[in-house]
Amino acid sequence: MSEITDFDSLRQAMAENSERPEGPARNARAEQLLAEAEKLDVPLAVIEALGHQLKVYNYSSEKDKMFVPFARLLRMWDERPDDFDAYETHSLHWVFKWMSAGMLDQPHIPLASIEKWLGEMEHRYRLAGHSERAVRSAEFSVAAHVGDVERAERAYSAWLAADRDDMADCHACELHGQGWWQAERGRDAQALDLWGPVLESEYTCAHEPHTALASSLLPLLRLGRLDEARSHHLRGFRLVRPMESMRGAYADHVEFCALSGNEARALELLAERPAYFTDAGHPRSRLDFLSVVALLMDRLTELGLGDGPVPGPAGRAWTAADLAGHARAEALALAARFDARNGTSYVTERARERMAQRPLTERLPLGVRSIRAVSTTAPVRPGPILDESPSAPDLAALLAEARRQSDTLQPHAVEAWAAVARAAEGVELEARDRAEIADHRAMGLGPEGLESFERAAEFYAAAGDPGEALAARARALYVRALSGQVDEALALVAGPYDEVLALYAAEGTGLRQTASVVMARARILMRRVHEAGEETGQGVLDTAETAVREVAALVEGRTGEDVQLAARAAETRAMLAELAARRGDLPGAAELFERAAAGFVDAGLPWFAVEYEARLAGLAHHLGDPAGAERALRAALEHGGAYLEPPGRARLNLQLAEVLGATGRPAEAADHALEAAHWADEAGEGPELGAWARQLLGGFLLPQGRFAEAAEVLESALGDLRVETHGDGAVVQTQWWLGDALSELGEHRAAAERRLQAADLARHWPEQQDHATLAHLAAESLGAAGMLTEADRAYDRAGELWRSLGDLHGLVRALRARAWLALREEGTRDAAPELMARAVRECAAALGAAPDGESRHALTLELGHTHRQFGDLLARAAGGDEDGDGAFEPGFEAALTELTHAVEVFGSLGPAALHARTGAELAAGWLEADLGRPDAARSRARAVLAAYADAAAEDGGGNEAAGLRRREAERMLETLTEDDTATEDGEA
Repeated sequence: MSEITDFDSLRQAMAENSERPEGPARNARAEQLLAEAEKLDVPLAVIEALGHQLKVYNYSSEKDKMFVPFARLLRMWDERPDDFDAYETHSLHWVFKWMSAGMLDQPHIPLASIEKWLGEMEHRYRLAGHSERAVRSAEFSVAAHVGDVERAERAYSAWLAADRDDMADCHACELHGQGWWQAERGRDAQALDLWGPVLESEYTCAHEPHTALASSLLPLLRLGRLDEARSHHLRGFRLVRPMESMRGAYADHVEFCALSGNEARALELLAERPAYFTDAGHPRSRLDFLSVVALLMDRLTELGLGDGPVPGPAGRAWTAADLAGHARAEALALAARFDARNGTSYVTERARERMAQRPLTERLPLGVRSIRAVSTTAPVRPGPILDESPSAPDLAALLAEARRQSDTLQPHAVEAWAAVARAAEGVELEARDRAEIADHRAMGLGPEGLESFERAAEFYAAAGDPGEALAARARALYVRALSGQVDEALALVAGPYDEVLALYAAEGTGLRQTASVVMARARILMRRVHEAGEETGQGVLDTAETAVREVAALVEGRTGEDVQLAARAAETRAMLAELAARRGDLPGAAELFERAAAGFVDAGLPWFAVEYEARLAGLAHHLGDPAGAERALRAALEHGGAYLEPPGRARLNLQLAEVLGATGRPAEAADHALEAAHWADEAGEGPELGAWARQLLGGFLLPQGRFAEAAEVLESALGDLRVETHGDGAVVQTQWWLGDALSELGEHRAAAERRLQAADLARHWPEQQDHATLAHLAAESLGAAGMLTEADRAYDRAGELWRSLGDLHGLVRALRARAWLALREEGTRDAAPELMARAVRECAAALGAAPDGESRHALTLELGHTHRQFGDLLARAAGGDEDGDGAFEPGFEAALTELTHAVEVFGSLGPAALHARTGAELAAGWLEADLGRPDAARSRARAVLAAYADAAAEDGGGNEAAGLRRREAERMLETLTEDDTATEDGEA
């Protein structure tokens, strides 16, 4: 901590403190600095220290402390206004607005005092010659707070009508306040229109677009603009998170999560800010926060999670139900204090309304990781509701419905027969009915259903249906094969197979029953193929194919309206597709999978097509047919509809996202990656599948320029990505993308950290290209963050990596970057020219050894750019060293030499380097002018104009770059003419 010895060191210390994070530590330092200022015996030093203290209090949770320094400042102004310079005079009048808002936010300050203060503010502004705009804005805030709508509307109109002057709030803050009022009055669309320039960052300030993004969340939800709401939450929360003073905006984000089905994320947000429950310096934002906490806890209790642990005030453990009661009581007590001060019930009414809100959408996927607050084991599926209440259909009706569903292979058939079983308890049933109940119970039990299948077979036989009895036994054997007993199942199925064929030949059973047994045998043989894996012998494949074709021959052309037979036919095509793939006939397999899927769809069973469409997509991708893969995946999602389980829906969306991303459609790919992340979370696979989806989502957001959203999503993905599970490649790519996003956001130190972490992983890879690139990017970030020594080391490391890879371009760019870094620090400036000279030597040496024309062209271009940058660097250094007449000339001469080399090198490349050549020519021209050589400067400018005249004649008009160069050359000629005229006038 620097020692305060004079006014300058005080100002430096206050500037440093302003850069610290908001909070009590910064406030405490401001208090120390005020004490130091008072020792200097300089009135302006005390005034500035008081202003600094007031500012940090205002931007913190201790807003109630700012009244004391302001009162002292105002007294000093009244007693000795001459002690205030122009800036502090402006600042004093500026913070009148903070005082008005600050008083309103403190319920212990009487309303009469606030009204008196408004009058004082108006009087002082008038004396100082300021517009009444800020006064009317403050009056509007008072009226809106107490619920006086009529006065608020009058003040609002007067506010907008008054002239803007330097006391008016910034455009961003004004537009936020105006939009807030429109939203309060139920005019959400108008609010969003007003906020538009702020939301798009056309107008910004210390707290905008932070608050506008937060305020826009519920209006967007109410208007159904869900994608924008998601985006504003991710962007806005990233801005609000580090700012302690923004409890109200933070509460808006918690509220948004509570009302959009993201209760788990809302809890995570509460856990990040435990002090917000109790910080008492700003009662109004505490009321907002506690109201939202009560809303969230009520929502959790409603979802059956009232006994679950939740983050709350320190000192004890909290359940959702407990915290709901506590937060509501605290919020209403605060609201009552405001109402007692205001003489209305408005604040309490608004708090109650806020706490009583209902969800605005069932679940809005955000892309960031989240655990579902409600246990969801399966999606809601369409289908008949089997009512078993006393007024429900009778047993006969339940039987009829169950048979309809099983005959048509509906997804709810097993559940329908379970309803029959429950309704039939204690009832004597026919053997056929009992057989079907047992059969479908076995289907629902999976590997545990063997005994139930056998019981079903006995009931079918007793009912006089030997074919169905054999089919039940065959189904049991297929379940045994699925349990790993393939050889036993294959041996045992021979009996039912022979019996059913004989029975069918004697017309003792039907085609459906026969097909069931023959299909069970084919399935068992296919199971043997699957278990053999890559080692499957030709004989095994041939035997399976023969069995499958036997089923096909049995049912093809004979299905009629029988859905079950149509399903058998479609399944045989899928089996033949699998066998074709095993034999290496991928095009044939793809065609058969497509026919299988079409068969299920034509039979009215689209949900059965999903598995085969997913297989088709994989084959299409392997065959280099992205359009085919996309069609198949879209069809799978459409045909699966509400019947898809969350894991399947997540995987299909993830595959489709990958296909779309690979074909250059990042926006659409991001939509499907978002869906994949959502359904992975629903399936409880967030840390595995969800992390993959979030990684892709973040990557797809980057090329759309949605950097803040990308950063939030990628940081979330990194919370789950593990080298052991996902591979180091996935972790490196995520860190890389995150570094890019943070760099675009201006968070250069954080970007450097991510890029260095990625580089550290990549350094172990056999191929070092990524390692070198990441080291170079990390150096760029370190330099942008002002960490010059670290940046130089990183560039040096990157340069060595580029050298080891034989990448001259990377090496030269690293050397050039180091040269520019060296120029930025006093102690290393002398090293800058040598680093650039090394870059020139490296280029020249590589050019001499270039193996072909293409390499020579690229290296010549690199050499030209290096000479150009060398010239710019020398000119910059000479200009910065200027301390007297002619002191810069040697540096400028050296710079001119390098620029002349650049012109020559670029010129050797002809039209391909025209813009680079003319750019260097113009830079040299300006140096000629600075060195007092106007004729040489004119010559260079005319050379540029001539170059583009020739180019225009060849290509019919040139382009934008040509226009820029011509205009600069013309400006140079005009400047030189003006200088000549001025010289002549001076001599005259």
